[in-house]
Amino acid sequence: MLQEESDLSLIIAQIVQKLKGSNLYAQLERQAWACLQRPEIRLESLKEDIKDFFKVSGWEKKLQNAVYSELNVFPLPSHPSAPPEHLKEPLVYMRKAQGSWEKRILKSLNSMCTELSIPLARKRPVGEQKELLNKWNEMGTDEPDLSLFRPVYAPKDFLEVLINLRNPNYENGDSLSFRTHLGLIQVPLKVKDIPELKECFVELGLNTGQLGIDDSTQVPPELFENEHVRIGQKVLAQQDSAAAQQYIRQGSPTALRAELWALILNISSQPEDILYYEQLKTNVIQHDLLVDSLIYKDVKLTASNDDYYFVFEDYLYQVLLCFSRDTSVLGHFAYNSASPPKSYIRGKLGLEEYAVFYPPNGVIPFHGFSMYVAPLCFLYHEPYKLYQIFREMYVRFFFRLHSISSHPSGIVSLCLLFETLLQTYLPQLFYHLREIGAQPLRISFKWMVRAFSGYLATDQLLLLWDRILGYNSLEILAVLAAAVFAFRAVNLMEVTSLAAAEAVLADLSTLKVMPLLQIFLFATVT
Repeated sequence: MLQEESDLSLIIAQIVQKLKGSNLYAQLERQAWACLQRPEIRLESLKEDIKDFFKVSGWEKKLQNAVYSELNVFPLPSHPSAPPEHLKEPLVYMRKAQGSWEKRILKSLNSMCTELSIPLARKRPVGEQKELLNKWNEMGTDEPDLSLFRPVYAPKDFLEVLINLRNPNYENGDSLSFRTHLGLIQVPLKVKDIPELKECFVELGLNTGQLGIDDSTQVPPELFENEHVRIGQKVLAQQDSAAAQQYIRQGSPTALRAELWALILNISSQPEDILYYEQLKTNVIQHDLLVDSLIYKDVKLTASNDDYYFVFEDYLYQVLLCFSRDTSVLGHFAYNSASPPKSYIRGKLGLEEYAVFYPPNGVIPFHGFSMYVAPLCFLYHEPYKLYQIFREMYVRFFFRLHSISSHPSGIVSLCLLFETLLQTYLPQLFYHLREIGAQPLRISFKWMVRAFSGYLATDQLLLLWDRILGYNSLEILAVLAAAVFAFRAVNLMEVTSLAAAEAVLADLSTLKVMPLLQIFLFATVT
C-alpha cells in the first residue's frame, strides 16, 4: 500500500513538472489572475471559487485531458534510485542490441555521406531558398536525381537483427519452451495468450456493436450505427479525452474520426502551434539536410506508388521535412530504448560541447517511414494539424515499431506474440510453413512494422488505428497478423515454398479487419 502511494506521488510530481512547461499552464495561470478580478470571488473561499470558475469555464476539463494524455504516454514508475537508462529500457541486453543497431545505421549513413561527398547539413543559398518557398505546396512536381541515394535500412534488415537477439542469461542448451523454440524470435518475454487478449479487448466481443461490422449495408443503421454516431457527437460536445478513448474502441464514424483522434491525443490547434509549424517550415527552407534526400527517396518509393496515397505526395514532404527539424521530438527518448544520433562540428570530433543531435529530431527515416503519415492525410487537410497529429502518433506509438525493447507494444514483443499465437492455436499451419522454409514472421514482419499502412484498404486501416488509439496499445497489430494467416490457412497449407506463401498473402486490400479480429479472438477454440 505504501509502495502504491509512493508510486502515485512520484507520477503526480512528474506530471506536474511536465505540465509546468506547457502552454496550458501559462493559460491556466492567466485565467486564474483574470478570475481574481471577478466580483463573485471572495477571499475567504478563494480556492473553492477558483475551482468552480475553472469547472464552469471548461478549463478543468482541459487540465483533465492534459493529465490523461500524460498518463497514456507516461512510463510506469521505476525504483527511485534506478538510473535513467532503466527508464528507457530495463533489460541490459536489449539496450546493448539497440546500441549496436544504432551504430550500424550511423555507419550506413556516414558511408553514404562519404561516397556521395555530401555534407550532413548545409545552408541553402538565397536563390535556392526562394525557389523552395515558391514550390512548397507542389514539391511532388520536383524530380531531383535520387538514383545514388539508398534507404539507410529496410524492415527486412531490422528483422535479421531481431532474429539474432538472445538473452545471455540463458545458455545455448537451455530450451525456453518448446513453442518458443520453433519461432524466429528467441527471447523470453511474457506475451498474452488468447484468453488474456479476450479480456484486454473485451469491447471487440461478438455481442458488442462494432463499426466495421454492424455498419455494413446488410445491417439496418437504426440497430447500431445511428445510436453510435449520436453518442460520438455527445462525447465530442463534452470534450472528454478518456470518454473518447473508450468510445473509439468500437470504431469511429468517418465524419467524427478526425475530431475524436485529436481529442484523444489532446491536440487543439492554438495560434502558437501554427506559429511553431511555420518556424519548422522556415528551418526547412533555410537548411538542407542529407535526411531530406532520404525522405524524398522514401516517398517516391512508397506512397507515390500507392493507389490510395499518391495524391498526398506534397503533404508528405511538408510534414516529414518539418518533422526532421522538430527538436521537441527528442523528449520521447526519455522512454524510448533508442538514443538520438550525435554529430560533431568539423574538426571537433568527440568534444561533447561541439556535439549536436542529427537530424535535429533524432529520428533517421527508413524505407517505408512515410507510410506512417500517409493515412492521416485522409483525415486532416491543414498541414499544421496533420503535422501535430502525426508527431503525437509517432511519439506515442510508431517509434516502438523500429526500436529494440521489451515493452509489450514494442516490435520484439509483437513478433513474439504473433509467433506464439500461431504456434499455439494453428500448430499444423505453423509447422507446415516452418518445414518448407516459409517462417510466418518473414511474411508478416513488414505489415507490423508499418502498422499495416499500405497493405490494408484505407477505410479498414483507419478502423484498425481506431483500436490502437482506443486501447493505447499496438498489440492488436500482432493479433491481426495472426488472424490473416488463420483466414488464409487452407490456401497456405497447400503451398510448398516461401514465394508461394508470399503470393497467397500478397494482397490484403480486400480484407475486412473487424470480422477477422472478432473471429480469431472470440471464435477460436482455446
